[in-house]
Amino acid sequence: MQDESGGSSSALLPGRSLSEPARFAYAGLCGLSLAQLYPEEGQREFCRTFVEDLVQWLDLCPSVIPAMEAFASGLGGEGTDTFSQVLLEDSAIKTNPAIITQDLVSFCLRDGYYDSRSRVLISHVSWLLRVPPETMELSEDSMMKSLKKYTEEPSESVQASRRKKESRKKMKRYLLIGLATVGGGTVIGLTGGLAAPLVAAGAATIIGSAGAAALGSTAGIAIMASLFGAAGAGLTGYKMKKRVGAIEEFEFLPLTGGFQLHICIAITGWLSTGKYGSFAAPWQSLLHSTEQYCLAWESKYLMALGNALDTLLNGFVNIVAQEALKYTILSGIVTALTWPASLITVASVIDNPWGVCLSRSAEVGKHLAHILLKRQQGRRPVTLIGFSLGARVIYFCLQELAQEAGAEGIIEDVVLLGAPVEGDVKKWKLFTRVVAGRIINGYCRGDWLLSFVYRSSSVKLSVAGLQPVDLDDRRMVNVDLSSVVSATDTYGDYF
Repeated sequence: MQDESGGSSSALLPGRSLSEPARFAYAGLCGLSLAQLYPEEGQREFCRTFVEDLVQWLDLCPSVIPAMEAFASGLGGEGTDTFSQVLLEDSAIKTNPAIITQDLVSFCLRDGYYDSRSRVLISHVSWLLRVPPETMELSEDSMMKSLKKYTEEPSESVQASRRKKESRKKMKRYLLIGLATVGGGTVIGLTGGLAAPLVAAGAATIIGSAGAAALGSTAGIAIMASLFGAAGAGLTGYKMKKRVGAIEEFEFLPLTGGFQLHICIAITGWLSTGKYGSFAAPWQSLLHSTEQYCLAWESKYLMALGNALDTLLNGFVNIVAQEALKYTILSGIVTALTWPASLITVASVIDNPWGVCLSRSAEVGKHLAHILLKRQQGRRPVTLIGFSLGARVIYFCLQELAQEAGAEGIIEDVVLLGAPVEGDVKKWKLFTRVVAGRIINGYCRGDWLLSFVYRSSSVKLSVAGLQPVDLDDRRMVNVDLSSVVSATDTYGDYF
């Protein structure tokens, strides 16, 4: 790594300020954590490459690489506590173990690719060292604020440089090469490196002088362009311009004005006249990330579905249904054979829009997968959260990603609430290849509405939105929301 004057700045890396035993413990702890988080055969190459690069980053002797590879393959798991203790007792970090978190963030960003597996690892190592969970996000957020500050308010020298460059005949070519965008389109590529000292000064307090120097250099600008996408304004700039197969509408709408090193995409399950008339309505209190988007998809069909659901939820139909269900519910799922005749009679109100939306949600999920594979969002971790048919979109997105090469490292966490999808363990197991963090299935055993609209399939299939998915994997988290969601609520009421 080189600083602006061409000299080496690697000696300033926070991790290298540790004693040699502590640096060994640092790398070893990461290796053991990788083995715990990603024991699958398909993740071996990622784990091996990570520890090899970390050894170089920490300036450890290359002879320790075989040991680190052994740790990353699962050997020596009992050494986690020992390595943690060695680190916590090192004089350089005894009073501030967050240095490790900060150094790991800098290390994982060095190539302009923030892999979701790396972010999960940072969170795990921080937890082992008793570093508060907010520290990682604060480190990321401070870095972004620093960059935003100095790119939105360039110095006079930078402005003069821009005016001079605008008069040159090769300006068009310069723009094509140097333009980069952050979040909603903040330009950071036009400074030509002249803002580097400003950027470095702001970022140094968080990630260390060497990491800041890298971000402030010409190479650092390329790193930022890679992280946030240099082809446009990221997800904000994406709108489907023409029909794709059966899909008529597909667009990302910003929920927040911030930008961050990780993003959250929320997917609404249906629309209806009134409270839930917009895609953003259910997500007004979503606190997962400072950079959030909602996916606008097939609004015409989702509105028809939502209004049909309202017909069932309101008036005498709802009363009759709840009374009848007292005698017909068996093990949380009611089959088509036991539904009261009064409800079967009005089934035509919902069957057609439900069937249409079931089909289109699958296609939208597949399209979302390909958008993410093309890195429209940049090279940053993505969390997906959706309810009802929005959860179904996520299900088919993961299913598509699991079939594609190079899909690892994109998805951090997924949250599916009231998902009208199969609970087949074999199909959910495939998702573990492409989800680095958690797969959260929020279900409600007494969700009679989901039971009713999904009744034709629930005869022979387990439904994830009605019961836990029995997948034995550290990623799988089942959350019973039966005590939270009542029969007349939607999951959107809880965001």
